[in-house]
Amino acid sequence: MANSVPSPTIGPRRSSPRHDRVQVLVALSEIDRSLLNRCLARKPRAWEDFVDRFMGLVVHVVNHTAQCRSIQLSPTDREDIVGDVFLALVKDDFAVLRRFRGESSLAPYLTVIARRVVVGRLIARRSTASLSQQMAESVVAKGDMEERISNHEEVQRLLDGLNDSEAEVVRLYHLEGQSYQEISTAVGMPTNSVGPLLSRAREKMRGAADPAG
Repeated sequence: MANSVPSPTIGPRRSSPRHDRVQVLVALSEIDRSLLNRCLARKPRAWEDFVDRFMGLVVHVVNHTAQCRSIQLSPTDREDIVGDVFLALVKDDFAVLRRFRGESSLAPYLTVIARRVVVGRLIARRSTASLSQQMAESVVAKGDMEERISNHEEVQRLLDGLNDSEAEVVRLYHLEGQSYQEISTAVGMPTNSVGPLLSRAREKMRGAADPAG
């Protein structure tokens, strides 16, 4: 049929004369080709088999990426981030896997995808921790540490000192770890306006925490 939709299956690798002399890439194995096709066709137990096969790779990427950034992960944190990677793979009907062309081994492709997800999650975690520390240091600059950390009412007061859009962006970025693009979509503002708004909000919060400073 002229208008039929192409099959999502991964076919055999086609050689190109231009690349015949460059054979450094490891070819996609028949095991991975079959497993990938089964996942895309939503065959029974295909996804479970996929997770079993590549769980070790994803865990390694999580551990290595965190280690390179001197970030210590608890077992729970590690498990959550590993889960985020696999969720990214199944999102939008396996969109990431459908983009794989099958011209090389599947493992390097999954490594790149996993690293992008892990880096995003680690940045979000660091941003959240950073804001928590800033708030703890700002809310009662002359108080002791216990009072500084436990004074949730003061933190809320600082947020209440912002206008609605500023408070929402601060919460989304620092407390929920969303990216500028995600915030732009959520609040309906240009992506390049998110950073300046965050800077203004932080200045207001610092001024409210230390009016005399």
